Amino acid sequence: MAKETIEIRWHGRGGQGVVMASKLLAETALEEGKYFQGMPDYGAERMGAPIRAFTRISTAPIRPYCQITEPDVVLLLDPTLLGVIDVTEGLKDDGMLIVNSTFSPAEVRAQLGYKGEIYTVDATGIAMDLMGRNLPNTPMLGALVRATGIVAKESLINELRIKLGATMKQEIVEANVSALESAYQSTQGG
Repeated sequence: MAKETIEIRWHGRGGQGVVMASKLLAETALEEGKYFQGMPDYGAERMGAPIRAFTRISTAPIRPYCQITEPDVVLLLDPTLLGVIDVTEGLKDDGMLIVNSTFSPAEVRAQLGYKGEIYTVDATGIAMDLMGRNLPNTPMLGALVRATGIVAKESLINELRIKLGATMKQEIVEANVSALESAYQSTQGG
């Protein structure tokens, strides 16, 4: 995606790391000398409740500060939200949808009818295998970087090590890095 500003909307459930992933992406963009905005929309503010987050990344200063209603990219961290909320609402026709799903992009397209680019990755399976918990945020960051190139994978991994390393054991940090790498490699679509 070679645009001056890319607007991203994240969908997930409380406790899945939606806000953390949005923030980590924004901080990585900052480290690469880009401008950013990141903001959460918690809704009910309880574990398991549907939540959203928004991220803008740009090569130029960003003027608007509001929720993103017409995103370039939508990430869906919780596949149980498919059919429950309209994840494609406002998504640009030439945009991109990245879904945590065992379904193929063609199967998701058939379900949603979205005509833009669709990418899928089994972020839950990767998280369970490598981290032992259903925390799909790190794998979804790997899928996002693979699909968009919005930041360099190496920059994101470096930022992930710094942020997580400040509060978590090294084996947890490296499990997250492995999950990001695995998702980067296994993302399907286009």
